[in-house]
Amino acid sequence: MGRVQQLLGQTDDAGRVTDTGRAKESLIALGFLAPSIVVFSVFFFYPFEQLVLRGLYRNNNAGTNLRYEGPQQYVDVLTGDEFLQGLWHSVQYVIFTVPAGLILGTLLAVAAHRRLKGIKAFQFIFSSTIASSAAVSAIVFLVLINQEIGIYQGGVPGFGDQAILQNSSTALFGVSLSSIWQNLGLSFVIVLAGLQAIPEDVDEAATLDGYGPVRRFFRITLPLLSPVLMFLVVVLVIFALQAFAPIEFLTQGGPNGSTETLVFKIFERQAPNQVGEGAVMSVGLFLVTFVVTLGQFLLLDRRVHYGS
Repeated sequence: MGRVQQLLGQTDDAGRVTDTGRAKESLIALGFLAPSIVVFSVFFFYPFEQLVLRGLYRNNNAGTNLRYEGPQQYVDVLTGDEFLQGLWHSVQYVIFTVPAGLILGTLLAVAAHRRLKGIKAFQFIFSSTIASSAAVSAIVFLVLINQEIGIYQGGVPGFGDQAILQNSSTALFGVSLSSIWQNLGLSFVIVLAGLQAIPEDVDEAATLDGYGPVRRFFRITLPLLSPVLMFLVVVLVIFALQAFAPIEFLTQGGPNGSTETLVFKIFERQAPNQVGEGAVMSVGLFLVTFVVTLGQFLLLDRRVHYGS
């Protein structure tokens, strides 16, 4: 490789990279990065810039008379009751969906990671929800828990006799069931792939050392699965913060706005005089997602075991 670089004029006789060589390497790297830079510029950076700028203005009801509000509109919206209420509902949705999806997917993957006759059929069944869209999952649970046509039309014990989706205290939990079911396949597939990547020798050695199944799972399997689980947590949190279809299909934000997450509130602001406010909320959602994801990497990465 060093001889090739020397023939190309990138290194001198002593093997040091010359200025010409560095320039050529930089141009080659830029050439490889150019397609990604173009795609990100067209489909992310430019739209995001326009979104930030739109948040500085406000229209009238007719969509005309664009009026500059400045950063004060960001302050008013991001500290207002509507944004904070939507953010709290989004956080609740994360709490309902992420732990359940992660734990159930992991348990199913551990149960299906066995050399048993017919286990492939169970692996197929457990992973089948990965092929379902958010709309399909919502329709499935519409048939199950809808207050008018659902198979189960009762309430949650301890929260009154109202149907799950009709009770303000349980509606968001009812909506989250469809997301848990949909994400189950994704969690199962990723965790199962992580389990299959763990060398069998490690498990056999732990068994010879007297580790039982439960102890092996918590002391051996979970640490080796930690990179996979961290990836899943980040993905599931982002999915939960961006959830919209289940809410639109099952409750339309009701009852009494109890299921209006931040994304749903942004969707509601389509009127010309609310576009600026919706843009500010969108920027706020981006910042929340960015901060939460960054925090997850900083906190969870310390507990991730990358050993082979």
